[in-house]
Amino acid sequence: MTDTTLELPGYKAGTWVLDPSHSEVTFSVRHMMISKVRGTFGVKAATIEAPENPLEAKVTATVDVTSIDTKDEGRDQHLRSADFFDTETYPTIEFVSTGVRLEGDKFLVDGDLTIRGITKPVTFDFDFGGFGNDPWGNYKAGATAKTVINREDFGLTWNAALETGGVLVGKDVTIELDLQGSLQA
Repeated sequence: MTDTTLELPGYKAGTWVLDPSHSEVTFSVRHMMISKVRGTFGVKAATIEAPENPLEAKVTATVDVTSIDTKDEGRDQHLRSADFFDTETYPTIEFVSTGVRLEGDKFLVDGDLTIRGITKPVTFDFDFGGFGNDPWGNYKAGATAKTVINREDFGLTWNAALETGGVLVGKDVTIELDLQGSLQA
């Protein structure tokens, strides 16, 4: 339990469930040392258990790795293979929060990220977009979150050397979340 209470206008305690049709997980990674490749994953499920104090919230999320889309089917197939995600063995990416905190004016969500069966601690910079009712009376919340991981820490080590120097795929991967969830009745 934390000694600090965060006040968020419109915040309501309860169980929040992610709306996959209004949410997206994207990533970007350096390609050939000169540009970035971007892609998306489908979100299978995410839940936030939100007590009265948002700093005591618990987050769990599952991403469908087989849904990877970089706008290049050949690359997507390679990313699904054992060279990268090995989706036959590890079809999901999991996140379980271990804490929520304020650092200055930043809202941070710490947790354990599991990719390819390897679990490492990560911290997401989290930004609430707001709260409100949709036309059907559902109470919704919107947020964005961002982190950077070293893909090699999670066993994603495949690469190719370039004739011009450097490598085909960078180590740092930026993960960005655009989220919308509904408060469950």
